[in-house]
This record gives sequence, C-alpha cells and structure tokens, in this order.
Amino acid sequence: MPEGNDIVRTELVAREPLFHRPEWGTGRADLEAMTAPDYWEVGASGRTYDREFVIGVLLERYARDEPDPWSADGFACRALGPGTYLVTYTLTQGERVTRRATVWERTSGGWRALYHQGTVVAP
Repeated sequence: MPEGNDIVRTELVAREPLFHRPEWGTGRADLEAMTAPDYWEVGASGRTYDREFVIGVLLERYARDEPDPWSADGFACRALGPGTYLVTYTLTQGERVTRRATVWERTSGGWRALYHQGTVVAP
C-alpha cells in the first residue's frame, strides 16, 4: 500500500467494524452521518438491506445495550478512486466468523460508508 494510504488506512480501521464502534455514535443522526443517503448492504444471509432498515435495526440493538464482544483482524485498505476506499477484514463474534467489506468515501463532513457486506466463513 502506498505510504499516503497509511493515514487513510488508520482512520478507516478505527471506524471498523462498521456499526460496532459506539464511540462514533449510536443515535439516528450519528448513523445517518456515517452512511451515505443511498447506503446499502448485503447481510450474511445474502439479503440486501437499505439504509433506513439498517438504521432501524441498529437503534433497536443499541437500545438493548447488550454486550457486543468482538475482535477484528486482517485489515486491508485499497483505493478505488479519488476519495473512495475499500476496507476488508475478518470479524469474530464468539463462534461466528465473517469476512467484511466496506466501501468508504471521504466527504467534506468526514468519512461515510457507501456499501457494506458480511459473508460467513465456511467451516
């Protein structure tokens, strides 16, 4: 990875795993700020979800305030175009292991996610 991407990589790794970092906020305005208006994702099930659905599920999860133990490793960051980056990594949540990918864009207001996908790792 080119040296100029080291700062970008550090900034984006600090934001992942997406939606598991309460320090970036857990309210509707926080979630809207961290996602593009046309944000969408593909879940481990293969189903697609739009921004509004994802935000609704997250607000319910955050309201329950349950423990969310996780670990992430194997981070990679690749420039896709001007101000747009792909971050990939492996997320472990108990016995569940998924490979994750998020497409991020830098805006005048900061970083926001355009797309996210999680795929369960086959045993």
